[in-house]
Amino acid sequence: MTTALTAATPRALLAEGARRLTEAGLPTARQDAEWLLAAVLGVERLALYLEPERGLAEADGGRYRALVARRAGHEPLQHLLGYEDFRGLRLRVTPDVLIPRPETEGLVEWALELLAGLSADGGRAGAISRPPLMVNGQSIGRAFPLLLADIGAGSGAIACALATERPDARVLATELSPAALSVAEGNVRALGLADRVRLLAGDLLEPLAAEPGRLAMIVANAPYLPSGILPSLPREVVDFEPRQALDGGPDGLAVIRRLLAVAPAALRPGGWLVLEIGEDQAATVAGLMDAQGFVDVATREDLRGVTRYVAGRLPATAVA
Repeated sequence: MTTALTAATPRALLAEGARRLTEAGLPTARQDAEWLLAAVLGVERLALYLEPERGLAEADGGRYRALVARRAGHEPLQHLLGYEDFRGLRLRVTPDVLIPRPETEGLVEWALELLAGLSADGGRAGAISRPPLMVNGQSIGRAFPLLLADIGAGSGAIACALATERPDARVLATELSPAALSVAEGNVRALGLADRVRLLAGDLLEPLAAEPGRLAMIVANAPYLPSGILPSLPREVVDFEPRQALDGGPDGLAVIRRLLAVAPAALRPGGWLVLEIGEDQAATVAGLMDAQGFVDVATREDLRGVTRYVAGRLPATAVA
């Protein structure tokens, strides 16, 4: 005999959900149960405790139990909610894109710090005025002289954050996956950034190859995990997030090496390349950047103390 769902209350459903998720081995069982019930009821998590004994509709109880069952199967909470928050922006996420993470917020933070010291013309004395950048036969225009690129845009998190926090910039975001590009397009429109974020289909910097030397900065969270460790990742990651956004080849640096090979041609003098990397990759990536002619190469740790970012710039040569 089963208990009628119409008799369910927030207190009872939260206890049931937390117990089920704890049994599934999820360390955030209680928080996940709260997020799911709040989503079903269309309220904030705190509201669940304001009337903990109020009766809930049978349909609400059914939807909640279905979500709990999916989460117990280690489906990411963000996929069940349909979104993730990133630097104050709410982004739609699906299994077609990598879920934005706090580490990548640190990447954007450092990129913004470096941009703060970069003028629209790169600070080059006697800089020659150039015609507007043309991409796919369309002019990017002169209204946004600070041109940035987000390589492997995924959900569009980096591009949207940069455009939001630097209104004087135009961000060109490239993405190889059509499905991911569709998610990014939706986020750009929803955030009202369509006039400052241009999404381009293609591999790495390929969509910008016809207009070299124009970018003030390239930012990328490219795949950096060695292929061999993917099976050992949590089920939430390996079973539900896109492999091509994770797999960096045998040593994790296959995509980063390709990006480093083409980045200097795309950057203007003094332009920056800022990368998120994996653990124990900093020395290798810094050496690769040195070999490609980057100067002022530096690294930075994430909030866990892991060296997670590498940046370098092209020499700021004067233009006669």
